[in-house]
Amino acid sequence: MANLKALPAKDLEIESRILSTPPLEAVKSALKKGLSLNFEDVEVSVVECPDLTQEPFNLASKGLCGNSRVLDIGGVPYLVPLAQKNKLYDMKDYPKLTGMSSKDDCLIIGAGAAPWTYLERNAEMMPNLVVKSDGSVVQKTHIARTHDKDQSYELVALPESETKMSLLGNLFLSNGEGGQVIKVTCKKRSGSDNFVSCMRKCLEKEFPTESLGLGGVFCAKKGQLKIHVMPEFSTKPLESESDVENWLNFYTMDSNFTCFSVFVSRDPGLDLRTEHTHGLNKEKCQGGHYHYDITPEVIEYTGYFNLAEYCYRVDRPKVTHLIGRD
Repeated sequence: MANLKALPAKDLEIESRILSTPPLEAVKSALKKGLSLNFEDVEVSVVECPDLTQEPFNLASKGLCGNSRVLDIGGVPYLVPLAQKNKLYDMKDYPKLTGMSSKDDCLIIGAGAAPWTYLERNAEMMPNLVVKSDGSVVQKTHIARTHDKDQSYELVALPESETKMSLLGNLFLSNGEGGQVIKVTCKKRSGSDNFVSCMRKCLEKEFPTESLGLGGVFCAKKGQLKIHVMPEFSTKPLESESDVENWLNFYTMDSNFTCFSVFVSRDPGLDLRTEHTHGLNKEKCQGGHYHYDITPEVIEYTGYFNLAEYCYRVDRPKVTHLIGRD
């Protein structure tokens, strides 16, 4: 079973929508307004993208620009109530699935479920790779897995030869080029929303009839975070939010914690997971699914984000639900 191959790209159903791409200055203003209700110190600006291959971001490519799109593949209904282990995807197919030119490199970042075939078990995944035009891969993806006997966890770097993903993924794709992006810095959380939810909600409010998609990378430079790491697949059906919460393992993780985040202000009718963020701290060997910071008085976030031009929904579950999407 561990040698199971990824589903052929030609067999996957693809749906797409054009997303709204208002001027970055308008998005900047909306984010500034909304974030200021949730953080004491907020700076939002439109800047030339710095070299994001450098610390603390460590992306597989320098920038976030060029043919940008968000991809929602699979979905939580393939994990909950019980895992459908045949749902395996190859990230090398993602440029083609989202209409990217075969002549261009493609940066893929975001959140997803690790290829269970790699460790022969369930794990979190922090996708961070470039699929080059010649088919080769620049791989900086990590996975986080638990050791279920003592509930400890481990961060594992994936080799270039492993490009599969299980069950579900929320990704931001681009050519990985430089260009103008939105820089966000927030300190001292005063509200109840986490960093990502606050951005998504304020864009939903400021652009009430439009669907905006954003993706990028941010670092929690100070403070601590609540993170979960999935244990082995449940053998008992997970039929409610409380079932999912009791199954998951939750941990406190430390700065500098770098996250890859994807969110959509409004679902354009594709049954999307509207926000999903995974991250890691290589120095502390930590990683997993971001929930929120637990030190609001000292938290400090800095991130870079870009608008997506298109949204692609691939292999949408026929039977759906809203459990486990937090």
